[in-house]
Amino acid sequence: MWVPGVGLLSRLMLSALTRAGRFCILKSGAVRLMDVPAGNRRGLSDYYPHLMPSVGFGKSSSRVYRCRSETKRYITSPRVAETLVRILRGKRKSCQLFLECNPGPGILTRALLESGAKVVALESDETFIPHLKSLGKKVNGRLEVVYCDFFKLDPRSRGILTPPVMTSDMLFQYLGIEAQPWSKGAPLKAIGILPPKNERSALWKLLHDLYSCTSIYKYGRLENLFITEKECRKIMANPQNPGLYQALSVLCQIACGIKLLHTESCLSFGTYTANGQLAKQKHRESLEQNLCFIQLTPHRNLFTGTLTPFNYDVFFHMLRQCFMKRNAKLIDHLHSLSPIDAMHILKQIKKNKDVKVIDMYPEDFQHLFETIECSKDDNYKWLYDDFMEDVII
Repeated sequence: MWVPGVGLLSRLMLSALTRAGRFCILKSGAVRLMDVPAGNRRGLSDYYPHLMPSVGFGKSSSRVYRCRSETKRYITSPRVAETLVRILRGKRKSCQLFLECNPGPGILTRALLESGAKVVALESDETFIPHLKSLGKKVNGRLEVVYCDFFKLDPRSRGILTPPVMTSDMLFQYLGIEAQPWSKGAPLKAIGILPPKNERSALWKLLHDLYSCTSIYKYGRLENLFITEKECRKIMANPQNPGLYQALSVLCQIACGIKLLHTESCLSFGTYTANGQLAKQKHRESLEQNLCFIQLTPHRNLFTGTLTPFNYDVFFHMLRQCFMKRNAKLIDHLHSLSPIDAMHILKQIKKNKDVKVIDMYPEDFQHLFETIECSKDDNYKWLYDDFMEDVII
């Protein structure tokens, strides 16, 4: 059984950077398209993602853009905070540990503390740090405030990032939290609102970290997020909702149990100006969709089969290829994905030759991946190319 914390540095794999849809294969069991018949030629571009160099705790790299430019939503309604605490805490009286991401003015933080919980507040805006620390002085050590952005832990690229930059290892070691076996669940619950302008990118990064058991998921199976109603519908979509169904839907449903805990109007959330003042809600923003509080609980048995943290990248690639043309027949995609006979694959997964990508449920895609990955008839199971157009998933 996979145990988080095992090093992944030595693995040879298909590395994926999802936002730009770029991949490179460094994995055995793959073959270049120049080595296979022209009819099968289609695949991936080479791209080498890099990790940001480690920096000091709570500090930013000199390469990092230092001006706050991203809008963040904060809970500004005590009523909403009390509702969330009832959902999260239930009838428990024990001192649960919560990792609160960007608490801002601390409305939810205060409600959690009043319920008897222990909170680690990860705040990326220095404006709120003094207020949160003063709140911590009143609760006998049950509030730890850290200058850090949860959604930018372990950054994957060298692009422009706002401070602070931090690794999950630095954070969890500082907090004294040890990695838990995947089968035991999470040592804490994470609560956060995905950044409005980068919601999809944040989701993709969490999925990469989850499937690879890296970053925060090296420490266990964390859960609980606020996302927009639109993205919520997408990650819960299936062939019965073809307009919303996509690779992200499959990956979320294969990896996690998804439960909608609460839906709240955007009016219950606020944004703050650079000087820490509550910004006025624009008319257009007041008409926006609701926010959904969902529980994403990673499955305990996610890695008990063929899918592992060592080959998850290939699964991502397969889905990306298929959903590029979601209304095409699956058999047409199979010619581009694998040198194995397409009709033989369809027979094994019990699908007819006319089945379309959009008709495949998440579990069907997992079965397809496992069938190809476990095939013993071919030395090479996956196809890739040196160059491919840049397509956003």
